[in-house]
Amino acid sequence: MAPTLYDKKPEPGDLIEIFRGNYQHWALYVGDGFVVHLAPPSEGPGTRANSMMSVLSDKAKVKKEEIWDVVGHDQWCVNNQLDEKYQVRPIREILKEAQSYVDQEMPYCVFRGNCEHFVTDLRYGKAESRQVRQAVETVGMAAMVGFGVLAVAGIAAAIFGGGSKKKNEEEEYK
Repeated sequence: MAPTLYDKKPEPGDLIEIFRGNYQHWALYVGDGFVVHLAPPSEGPGTRANSMMSVLSDKAKVKKEEIWDVVGHDQWCVNNQLDEKYQVRPIREILKEAQSYVDQEMPYCVFRGNCEHFVTDLRYGKAESRQVRQAVETVGMAAMVGFGVLAVAGIAAAIFGGGSKKKNEEEEYK
C-alpha cells in the first residue's frame, strides 16, 4: 500500500494528488476504493501515467480504476486545494459527471487540459491547474532574471568596457 502524506481518508468527490517525482498526477475519488482520472490512451489497466507520454499526447482517456492501481508506490494525499477559492459542486453532481466521462477519449493539453484541469472542473466547475501556473511563473521568473543579468552585463560593459572610441583611436596611432 502506498504511503499517504496525511492520515485523512478520501471521501467521494475528494481530489487526490499523487506525487510522481517531477510532476503530480490528479484523480477524483468516487468511493469504494475507486478514482476517476484522465490518462494517456496508451496506458493499460493499472499502469501509471508516463509524464513524457502525457506531454506528447493530444488525446487522453478517462479511466475508473482502483486507487491503489493508480497510486502505485507513490505518495499521495487528499488535496481539495481550491475549496477556499471556489464553491464545491454537490457531490452527487460531481460523481454523476465523473461517471459519465469514464471510457471517453478527450482532448489533452498539458497547459490547458491536463489531469488536474479535469478533476478541478469536476469538483468546482472551474478547470484550473496550479502546477501549470507555477511552472509558467517559474519560467517567467527565470526569463526575467536572465534578461536582468543580460541588462546588467550590458550596462557594466558600457561603463567599464574598452573606453571611448576616441581614446581607442588615439592609442592606435601611438
